[in-house]
Amino acid sequence: MTPQLEEQEKLLEEAMTNVRFQAHQMKMSLDKQKLMDGLKHASSMLSELRTSLLSPKSYYELYMTITDELRYLESYLLEEFRKEQKDRKIPDLYEIVQYAGNIVPRLYLLITVGLVHIQTNSSSKKDLMKDLVEMCRGVQHPLRGLFLRNYLLQCMRNVLPDTPDDPNAAETPEGTVRDSIDFVLMNFAEMNKLWVRMQHQGHSRERERREQEREELKILVGTNLVRLSQLDSVSLDLYKKLVLPGILEQVVSCRDAIAQEYLMECIIQVFPDELHLATLSAFLKSCSELQAGVNVKNVIISLMNRLATFTQKNPSPETAQLFDIFSDQIASIIQCRHEMLVEDMVSLEVSLLDLALKCYPDRIDYVDKVMESTVAIFEKLSLDRIEYYSATSRELTRLMKIPIDEYNDVLRVLELEHYIRLLVCFDYQGRSAIASALVNSALENGTLISTPEQVDAILSMISPMVTDQEDQPSADPDPEDFAEEQGQLGRFIHHLKSENPDQQYLILSAARKHFGRGGPKRIKHTLPSIVFQAYQLAFTYSAIRELDPNWEKKCIKIFQFCHQTITALVKAEYYELPLRLFLQGALAINNIDFNGYENVAYEFFSQAFSLYEEDISESKAQLVALTLIIGVFERLSCFSAENAEPICTQCALAASKLLKKPDQARAVAVSAHLFWSGKTNDGKEMLNGPKVVECLKKVARIVSHCMDLSVQVQLYTELLNSYIYFYEKGNDAITVDLLNDLIGKIRSELPNLENSDETDQIISHFNNSLEHLRNRVECPESEGISYKGLNLNFFGLK
Repeated sequence: MTPQLEEQEKLLEEAMTNVRFQAHQMKMSLDKQKLMDGLKHASSMLSELRTSLLSPKSYYELYMTITDELRYLESYLLEEFRKEQKDRKIPDLYEIVQYAGNIVPRLYLLITVGLVHIQTNSSSKKDLMKDLVEMCRGVQHPLRGLFLRNYLLQCMRNVLPDTPDDPNAAETPEGTVRDSIDFVLMNFAEMNKLWVRMQHQGHSRERERREQEREELKILVGTNLVRLSQLDSVSLDLYKKLVLPGILEQVVSCRDAIAQEYLMECIIQVFPDELHLATLSAFLKSCSELQAGVNVKNVIISLMNRLATFTQKNPSPETAQLFDIFSDQIASIIQCRHEMLVEDMVSLEVSLLDLALKCYPDRIDYVDKVMESTVAIFEKLSLDRIEYYSATSRELTRLMKIPIDEYNDVLRVLELEHYIRLLVCFDYQGRSAIASALVNSALENGTLISTPEQVDAILSMISPMVTDQEDQPSADPDPEDFAEEQGQLGRFIHHLKSENPDQQYLILSAARKHFGRGGPKRIKHTLPSIVFQAYQLAFTYSAIRELDPNWEKKCIKIFQFCHQTITALVKAEYYELPLRLFLQGALAINNIDFNGYENVAYEFFSQAFSLYEEDISESKAQLVALTLIIGVFERLSCFSAENAEPICTQCALAASKLLKKPDQARAVAVSAHLFWSGKTNDGKEMLNGPKVVECLKKVARIVSHCMDLSVQVQLYTELLNSYIYFYEKGNDAITVDLLNDLIGKIRSELPNLENSDETDQIISHFNNSLEHLRNRVECPESEGISYKGLNLNFFGLK
């Protein structure tokens, strides 16, 4: 515990000891009907409140203890003066207590007796209220005066006149609600002056401590406004003409930032929303007159949020102008308060936008007006390229994301004329964040961008994701984050879609122009999506061929578009991806029977093969690419025999040229399928059994040259499976003797393998193949395949 706290506890305990003693003496005197003695002890007890040594917190504890004790005196006097005793009149006592020696005890006693006077004779209420509130001016010490007037307010709270004010009626001694308003406003004004005066007492180095003490006491001042709000007879007219002007006059004139900010917030919280709606302009006008240190933003936002909630629940004609009033007054406040921070200005616009969307969800022009006002702020201050991590950027990001989240439709955002103007005020990271939010919204809500104009607009908005920017960081982005972002963009491309095929082509062309400028790092993520969208469009034209006489020309145009787009990837030095896209194009063309489709398919296929031959050099990649090429060719039926045969030969030749023997063996085994199941455009299958066997025997020769025994045995096992496949497909050139020889070869080599996991896998693979053959031998009728002469002695390996 600090020395200051110890000192405060000591002072408070001394005061409390005297209070308890004098309170006890007061009660004993009153119990013995010795009123004057009781008043003397009460005055002594109240004298403790004259101290200047206690902190506000300690003084409050002392005050609460003393006022609790005064309740006993109040009860006693009330009971006594309700009796019919002509020798004791309350007005006389009211005069007597005014002769108390010190002003603080005197006024506390005067308030207590005055309350009893009002309760026993209401005809004097009006004059007593005025008398008491004016006499309290006698205490000008801030702390003592605040608590004294709080006691006055607490005592009067249940006796304030609350009857409607009638200008045509004669004045009554009991008073009306107008007298209560005058009483509370006067008390409020004096308390606020005392509260403000606390700030200017003592040394400047104690400023923070004084501000903290004022924070602890602010509720005493605010209680006056609570009392006003509890008066049932305060009409809208009285509030507009008397209550609010009286409060605002005191708030503005006190010229104290702490008091102004608290009291403006207090007004918002204690009075009903209906009254705020009717006096909105006057309240907001006062906001522009507050001190520079007042955070006007918080005050206005608090009022906007409250009225927005109220208006949503209680729509009425009175709320129709709510947006316009707030918009005009906010503009005025921003113009007048030159010291206001930019982030606070934007924060006001955020709240105004929130109000517009809550209260006027169909008025998109209000949303755009907020955007326009915010643009005007930045233009006036010559601000652009706002740093992403700044407070201004955070507020501006909130502003830009509200329409996205509220509408859940990026097409509505595109209708905002000033959205893009505001977007360019961000730096690169800020624009990227908004771009990502727009794309996410479209993906999550399934929004389709269905016109070329909309495509141009949205892709301009999200340009930081689409193309390199002048102000982007020089360092490369994190590869994973970049890939995720571009993957998101690739999915978004599938939302650029129209039900009209001709319109869809224009959309893809517009998108291609934007994404084509994305640079080599981006286009590998985005252009494939455009290509697949184009392939899909070709299928659409094929499906409506009966309705569109020009469908064939349009298909050819689409495949030209795809060819150019894939070639752009090749120029960016991507090879495996374009190869796959060309092959996919060949498959698409194969399924659409249009005039000249064989030549177009041949062009796509030959481009893929050229990429394999000229640009893919890594061994594994070559094997994968060649396997893809052969697999696609097997599915094609659009080539004539004239075109098909050289392709088969070329693929087989390419397979035999692979560098590594295992790759070469596997590729040649795959190429054998070209001579058995490849189809031509006359519908005939290519069933060249001897050619298949020639390929497989070539595989055997290649395998025999492998130095690694485990690899050799694995490849022989794979070759065995190829023999079995073609045998069961009816290739007469493959005999059971060939199978017996190969099985014997594998069987003889297996014992020579070293024990390892790899060897276990090879044995398992071989045994599975043998098990397949066993099933065929034992149940030949199930598949109609005869393995007569197969040597069963070779089966099984322990």
